Amino acid sequence: MSTQTAKADTRAQEPAPGVWPVAWTTVVGAIGVLLGTTVVAVAIEPLAGILDVPLATIQWISTGYLLALAVVIPIVPWAQQRLGGRRLWILGLAVFLVASVLSALAWDAASLIVFRVLQGLGGGILMPLMSTLVMQAAGGRGLARVMAVVGAPAALGPILGPVLGGLVLDRLDWRWLFLVTVPFEAAGIVLALRYLPKDGETRPARLDVPGFVLMASGLAGMLYGLSDASRDGGFLHPDVLVPLLAGAAAVAVFSVRALHRRSGALVDLRLLRHLPLSSSTLLLFLSGVALYGAMLLIPLYFQQLRGMTPLAAALLLIPQGVGTLLSRSPAARLSETAGARWVVAGGFALVAVGTVPFLGATEHTGQVLIGVFLFVRGLGLGALTVTLMALAFEGLARDEVPHASVISRIGQQLGGSFGTALLAVVLQAAMTTASVPAEGFQYAFRWAFGFTLVAVPLSFALPGRRTSRA
Repeated sequence: MSTQTAKADTRAQEPAPGVWPVAWTTVVGAIGVLLGTTVVAVAIEPLAGILDVPLATIQWISTGYLLALAVVIPIVPWAQQRLGGRRLWILGLAVFLVASVLSALAWDAASLIVFRVLQGLGGGILMPLMSTLVMQAAGGRGLARVMAVVGAPAALGPILGPVLGGLVLDRLDWRWLFLVTVPFEAAGIVLALRYLPKDGETRPARLDVPGFVLMASGLAGMLYGLSDASRDGGFLHPDVLVPLLAGAAAVAVFSVRALHRRSGALVDLRLLRHLPLSSSTLLLFLSGVALYGAMLLIPLYFQQLRGMTPLAAALLLIPQGVGTLLSRSPAARLSETAGARWVVAGGFALVAVGTVPFLGATEHTGQVLIGVFLFVRGLGLGALTVTLMALAFEGLARDEVPHASVISRIGQQLGGSFGTALLAVVLQAAMTTASVPAEGFQYAFRWAFGFTLVAVPLSFALPGRRTSRA
């Protein structure tokens, strides 16, 4: 490669100068949303006792949030076209802020569930829109390095949220679970008014109502079915199988319909012909399994097998969060030089290595050993997620970015829900046949390990390193 070509490559990889104010502005707003999503993870059982309702009822503060999120995500490209990205971002933050305050003021379980659904509607706007705004500001340059900053809250939320939730339950009133997010949302609105580019002239766009009904109901049905999979009967229970199959059928009809529409589809699935987007979405699905599926097993291992409190279990997950944070920027730079496929394959390999101690873990396995391997696991998760999230937008035009953001977000969301549901079923089945509880956890961790190993060779289906022409 000539010196001129190398310089051209460097210039092409440098992020656009105006992207950083947009990136940091959206990060502040997203932190509140992601904490609001994960901070209640350790609070389900305590809230059931506090509000004097069955566990199955209070579980809807998570299930309702998740379903509202799924319903809103597909409509975000249309809403951005109608309102503009800046206005829509501020609207989403305002909805989430109001819902957070209302959740803290809830007077019973029913009102809390309703306000959490409202939170989910705000979060469903913000999560895909965050990637869209930043990727559009980046203009196709330095995508991995930009995503290393933008994606940090998404990587750390599942780790730090439970820690914060445990601290709140240990030291404060339960209402602070929802109030702790308010400063981030308020600051996010102020920063958005100052730093997000003003919206230009918006375009009138007709909402694809049949497509919205199919996609929203399909995603909601699939996620609802998966969320119920831990009950007796697993995936074959009617309350799981019926909504899961009905949701999958609705998504299939939507997909056929969208692929045959030349324009105006709610989500432009024709973009899946673009190899970077389709291959990264598949692997984001598997990364969702690797992250969220194991994030079900690891805290349960600490709490049920080792008898730890939710707060202690959450604190032991911090090494994984630290590893995730530290690997993101180096992985972004490495993906620009070595190519995405090597970074992602290496990331999944590190996740597999970090899972190894759990394959034979008992209640006596050393905590230091587990902490070291969780740190390695975090390094892998950070490397592969930042690379895949950036790759999904490579080579796309500005008006294609909102649709790619929805597609990649749905892939990761479904992966997380599927992984959590499957490993919950596997763990439950293993516990009924295991001679000691440790064997049940070991068996479930082998499934998580297997999913991760499968992703390593699949990573080589990703596009190779792009080169610039002099």
